[in-house]
Amino acid sequence: MTAYAFRPMSTDDLPTIRHWLETPHVSEWWHDPAEQFEIVSGDLDHPDMAQFIVAADGQEFAYLQCYNLSAWDSGFGPQPDGTRGLDQFIGEASMLGCGHGSGFLRAFADGLLVSGTPRVVTDPDPANTRAIKAYERAGFRRDSIVETPDGPALLMMRDQ
Repeated sequence: MTAYAFRPMSTDDLPTIRHWLETPHVSEWWHDPAEQFEIVSGDLDHPDMAQFIVAADGQEFAYLQCYNLSAWDSGFGPQPDGTRGLDQFIGEASMLGCGHGSGFLRAFADGLLVSGTPRVVTDPDPANTRAIKAYERAGFRRDSIVETPDGPALLMMRDQ
């Protein structure tokens, strides 16, 4: 069983985040690396956004953001108070296809749900089958197609 650690992201991590956003396997789904870097770095001190660097057995390899859903108008429809949204990517290509996506997503969502979060949601691109499968393996269920500022997305959720 892999041990996952979630370290709060800091300004010291921004060069790594920029590099990861520029990799083809990330930019395929996160699109314009420069635009996404501005958004991610701009949210670093936002009170409704928590950003983490994820490590597996001590090796940092992924980014995860967890946000207060009510702070963003994402078109997810009515959700319980306290619902949190997740977005993530694996930055290190060598860590793809090893089960780490579903592993760290399950570990993080489990922690939220155990601490009283009523629901955790995410919204992958409907064409991103790799991410959808990882979320399903992490216990998320498909809900519906929703419209977001980035286009259609598959709303997926986990409840307590």
